[in-house]
Amino acid sequence: MGCFECCIKCLGGVPYASLVATILCFSGVALFCGCGHVALTGTVSILESHFSTVASDHAMLTDVIQLMQYVIYGIASFFFLYGIILLAEGFYTTGAVKELHSEFKTTLCGRCISGMFVFITYILGVAWLGVFGFSAVPVFLFYNMWSTCATMKSSASNLTDIDSICVDVRQYGIIPWSATPGKACGSTLGDICNTSEFYLSYHLYIVACAGAGATVIALLIYMMATTYNYAVLKFKSREDCCTKF
Repeated sequence: MGCFECCIKCLGGVPYASLVATILCFSGVALFCGCGHVALTGTVSILESHFSTVASDHAMLTDVIQLMQYVIYGIASFFFLYGIILLAEGFYTTGAVKELHSEFKTTLCGRCISGMFVFITYILGVAWLGVFGFSAVPVFLFYNMWSTCATMKSSASNLTDIDSICVDVRQYGIIPWSATPGKACGSTLGDICNTSEFYLSYHLYIVACAGAGATVIALLIYMMATTYNYAVLKFKSREDCCTKF
């Protein structure tokens, strides 16, 4: 019975909210970084093969994509470390909250660190909302191209000149207006949509967007857990000061 009570006590000190948030955060960041990296590479290949045959026209875009891929490496490394730190902080603060009526004492330094994590997590949550919105942009662009191809394949397209159906990526600001050819029409567009690179990049962008959304949810859970624990610790510290003689 003593062993059973010890196990129950240990399980009671597990920060389940932080644990769930950590798993969700790791999964979301892994999906966003991994799928985003491969999808960006596929996007460059599609542009170079079908929309911008002159290297100088998309040189800046290539540099930006390479920079984004390096940023992805940094994001993955940072959130791996930050998730572990938040999980460890969750174990510490949960242990403090569970011992509200015992002799457990919190320090000013510990409360300041908890408050700092609340602030940093809030900033990261707002930033990832922007990342989530930004990751939806390529999904929108690829969906437009996919829907145009679907229109050509539909029975209604028999009433229309297929060659008049085009997708011009220059209008999205991806490549300059001077890029050659800049657009794809008719059967050429249909061939692009049938390539494995297009479908792979399209679905990877969707998964990357979903990963960014999962990371936002994880950060929201982190914010709720850290804010609650910080509030309880701060209240306990005030209670300790009031009961001292």
